[in-house]
Amino acid sequence: MSSRDHPSAQLVFAFCGGAAVGLLGGLVGLGGAEFRLPLLLMFGFAALPAVIVNKAISLLVVSAALVFRSGAVAPGEVAAQWPVILNLLAGSLVGAWLAAGWATRWRGIVLQRVIAALLIGIAGVLLLGHGPAGAGPALDGTALRVAGVVAGLLIGIVAALLGVAGGELLIPTLVLLFGVEIKLAGSLSLAISLPTMLVGFARYSQDSSFEVLRANRRFVLCMAAGSVVGAALGGLALGLVPAGMLLPTLAAILLISAVKTWTHR
Repeated sequence: MSSRDHPSAQLVFAFCGGAAVGLLGGLVGLGGAEFRLPLLLMFGFAALPAVIVNKAISLLVVSAALVFRSGAVAPGEVAAQWPVILNLLAGSLVGAWLAAGWATRWRGIVLQRVIAALLIGIAGVLLLGHGPAGAGPALDGTALRVAGVVAGLLIGIVAALLGVAGGELLIPTLVLLFGVEIKLAGSLSLAISLPTMLVGFARYSQDSSFEVLRANRRFVLCMAAGSVVGAALGGLALGLVPAGMLLPTLAAILLISAVKTWTHR
């Protein structure tokens, strides 16, 4: 797929599709990249180029979200949690680099099926991983630091393989493992996601499939703009839709997407 394959109508669809998935993600405080990846496959991208495009758009969405959230959560509050940030980054940076390397080797149908399996896992997290925060960290001392590195490693792997920010996994980890308040956890997840995504992005840039970004730059920019707009609208509507109805619906969408990804040719 190249830039000349994108007539104006398709660019409009890219913007609208990006806005739709951004809205879905924004309703639960995320960027929607988990929903965007199956959409990119439907637009005709092969598995690895789809992941790379998703990663590029996720970087733009997360950067915008960091700016948007600075009014709600002061940067000083985020910086004060530097031990937690470094703890998770110690694992996530390694996981992102390793997983991006795996993805460039798997490509094709193997990568598609890995993606499908991970989408099913994230659907499970949507249903089960949004419990209330405890009174404090679930562990302490060395046990907490080791658990943080392991959790970060797994999150970095998932984020790189799907081209996502990983907020759906980071926020429950911050809340349930470290006892962070949910509003602060959203900003911390962005602060951890950005360097994690940059590492994965750097690894993907070494593969020839990275050319997909130059060849489809107008498409990528249109979908990124739609994703930012949708995520902002979803954030404004946050709380208007009951979680008891929203989360199962989003999980069902991910399960359907997983099936379509598994069978996509």
